[in-house]
Amino acid sequence: MEYRYLGRTGVQVSELSLGSWVTFHNQVDVNHAVEMMTAAREAGVNFFDNAEIYAKGESEKIMGAALKKLGWRRGSYLVSSKFFWGLHEGVNEKDTLNRKYLMEAIDGSLKRFGLDHLDLVFCHRPDPHTQIEETVWAMHNIVESGKAIYWGTSEWSAAEIVAAIEIAEKHHLHKPIMEQPQYNMFHRQVFEVEYARLFRDYGYGTTTWSPLASGLLTGKYNDGVPEGSRGSIKKYDWLLESLTDQVKINKVKKLTEIAGDLGASTAQLALAWLLKNPNVSTVITGASRAEQVRENMKAVEVVAKLTPDVMDTIEQVLA
Repeated sequence: MEYRYLGRTGVQVSELSLGSWVTFHNQVDVNHAVEMMTAAREAGVNFFDNAEIYAKGESEKIMGAALKKLGWRRGSYLVSSKFFWGLHEGVNEKDTLNRKYLMEAIDGSLKRFGLDHLDLVFCHRPDPHTQIEETVWAMHNIVESGKAIYWGTSEWSAAEIVAAIEIAEKHHLHKPIMEQPQYNMFHRQVFEVEYARLFRDYGYGTTTWSPLASGLLTGKYNDGVPEGSRGSIKKYDWLLESLTDQVKINKVKKLTEIAGDLGASTAQLALAWLLKNPNVSTVITGASRAEQVRENMKAVEVVAKLTPDVMDTIEQVLA
């Protein structure tokens, strides 16, 4: 496992990390979380991603309980959360980045985790109804209070991120230093084109999510939707259109052949492909059991096999 600086900060994150979306609470209890996090840690992972909205707060509770059981030294790992959607239906408590919500959200998150601070906190989506300046000040105050170390954005446009950075610089505030965007072989435009300025001018860090396109890039959907997969879970049926897209599946089948020639799985190839991009600080992986974690971690061994010729062949497949 290699470690990469998170943007222009001095903190380093493992190139592969472990996230809890979908799995923690929905598929994984505390004991299984301990097993998965242990497998990740043994492979060199030092960053564990979460969010307030995941399983409506239950994901944070499970990760917090797992961390308590594991008893790791606090300085040896990074943990994150994200705020926007909210857990309640109150007028100032959902779909917002207003100051009141953010200052209360960090306290709720810390209580669920059982921690005195988070390493990374993200504004989970942009808020069109709250002035960016209000959000920047609130996030600055959260960092100043010691409840978080760094803050960033998730699924914000490049223009919104630049606006936040410029406001922070104008007032000498803690500015956002990382984005958590979706990035995989089938979702590239925003990361590779729109964000190019962020990487060039601001050295913005990234903690990318959905590296396997919700499982499509594992090859498991090549012959339909298997029982027990994410696509078979009713609350995630909105993913089915993409997971059964025949054009994408045909590409995955060709990628599977390339992976086989390299002695790798399709998932490992997809993860290694992401790691070839120097603008990726860490790739957040997901899993529902420890063995999946171990298999995903082997992707670091595939990176060296992605020669320019292999990368060109992959690009021809992706078209």
